[in-house]
Amino acid sequence: MGRTVRRSGIPREELFITTKLWVQDAGYEKTKKAFEVSLSNLQLDYLDLYLIHRPFGDYYGAWRAMEELYEAGKIRAIGLSNFGSDRLVDLVMNNKVVPAVNQVDCHPFFQQKAAFEFMKEYQIQPEAWAPFAEGQKNLFSNEVLSGIGAKYGKSAAQVVLRWNYQRGVVTIPKSVHKERMEQNISIFDFALTEEEMERIGTLDEGSTLFGSNEDPKYAKMINSVKLHQE
Repeated sequence: MGRTVRRSGIPREELFITTKLWVQDAGYEKTKKAFEVSLSNLQLDYLDLYLIHRPFGDYYGAWRAMEELYEAGKIRAIGLSNFGSDRLVDLVMNNKVVPAVNQVDCHPFFQQKAAFEFMKEYQIQPEAWAPFAEGQKNLFSNEVLSGIGAKYGKSAAQVVLRWNYQRGVVTIPKSVHKERMEQNISIFDFALTEEEMERIGTLDEGSTLFGSNEDPKYAKMINSVKLHQE
């Protein structure tokens, strides 16, 4: 692919652009169509990463379509989002292409330790959405996180990002404020000790603070949204 420079002046090759396939678009033909719509909306020639949003509907058909788009060079990597370990292993063992990424709910109160062991086995990169738990449980003023941060002159949020970085987890913190964006990337001038990593490990409660795919009521709600949009 040629070196394309956008109006921003940033070469396309220096941007890493990801989008997702939502539940109502699961299925082989639907995925092909949804991908082209996304590509057109983004005004791109290819995507860097394309994810299946949740393991609902015909996600096997969707994965087959994504494998073909990947092999055709229209997507540089394909992956998953919110797939539990059972669904992840099942998909890996019954398809050609191993997902590059599994993007999951992960923060100090839900650390996904067991799930990450399965991802490591298949060399799947874990990626954390809502790394700050969307501010729940007073994360930004948590005594353990703030106490560790004070030692380094860092915020609780920066400690969380550094903690995940040292665990090998990609994080996608969300902010519209320039100063917070700058803080979010200012985590490479300090390192947490093993003891500090263990202290953060004690915060794990072992369950999501958001909707669970394993909850029948939640699955029904997500699929009802899907049906209403078709």
